[in-house]
Amino acid sequence: MVPSSKQYRSMLFSSIMIIIVITGTSFLPCHGQEDTVKNFKNTIRLNLSNPLLFAYKFNVFGYERIIKDYQSASINIGRTGFPKFSYTSDSLGLEEFQDDKGFNLSLDYRFYLQKENKYKAPRGIYIGPYYSFNWFSRDLTWDLETTTYTGKVETGFDVVANFVGFQLGYQFVFWERLAVDMVLMGPGWWHFNIKSHFDTDLTVEDEEMLLDQINDMLDEKFPGNDFLIGGDGLDVSKNSSSDVAGFRYMINIGFRF
Repeated sequence: MVPSSKQYRSMLFSSIMIIIVITGTSFLPCHGQEDTVKNFKNTIRLNLSNPLLFAYKFNVFGYERIIKDYQSASINIGRTGFPKFSYTSDSLGLEEFQDDKGFNLSLDYRFYLQKENKYKAPRGIYIGPYYSFNWFSRDLTWDLETTTYTGKVETGFDVVANFVGFQLGYQFVFWERLAVDMVLMGPGWWHFNIKSHFDTDLTVEDEEMLLDQINDMLDEKFPGNDFLIGGDGLDVSKNSSSDVAGFRYMINIGFRF
C-alpha cells in the first residue's frame, strides 16, 4: 500500500525523530567503539526507506568505496516497480495488471567535511552530487463501457526518469562495521519521459479518460508529490516529457569490510 500525502509526512516526521534519536545515541559510548575506526574501505548496503515509500519491489543494493581520506564514490543498483493500482467507476474499471518491470541505477560522489567530522570517511557529514536513472513499465487491462466502446482495453506505459542533484547526508558507524547512511536533503532536477500505448482504437475522449487515470496512479506512485515534486507534477499523454524540481531522501543500512 502506498501512503497518502498525509501519511508520507507522518513517515517523514517519524524518520526525522529516528535521526534525532540515533544522533543522540551516537554520543553515548558503544561497546567495542574506540576513538579510532578501523580503515575498512568498502561498504555494502541496502536501501530501507524507498520500499516503504514506493513499493515492496524496490530492492536496491549499494556499494561505497573510499577514494581518499575524506572522499568516497558509490553505486546503487537493483529492481523497482509500481505499487498495486486499483480503480473503479461507472464506465471504467481496472481489471488486472501484469508485466510489471523496473530498474534503478544511481551514482554519487561524497565529500566528507574534514572540519566538521572527527573521523575520516565514511563516517560523518557529507555533501556531493548524485545521479539516478529509473525505468518503470507496466501493462494494464481495463473494462471500458462508454457510448462508443464496450469491452476490454489493453494499455501500457513506460516511464524513464533521470534525476540529477546535490545531497547532504550523514553516515553513522557502530561497532566498526555497521553503517547507517541517511541522505537528509537531496534537491535536484528530475526529467521524465513517459510513453503510453493502447491496443484498441479509441475516441479522443476515451483515451483522455484512461490517461487521466494513469496520471492519478502515477501520483500514487510518488506519494506526497506536492512535497517531493515541485510544480504541477507529472502530466501523461501518449508520448510526453516533464521537467520538475525534486527531492531525494533515503536511509540505508550497510556492512563495512
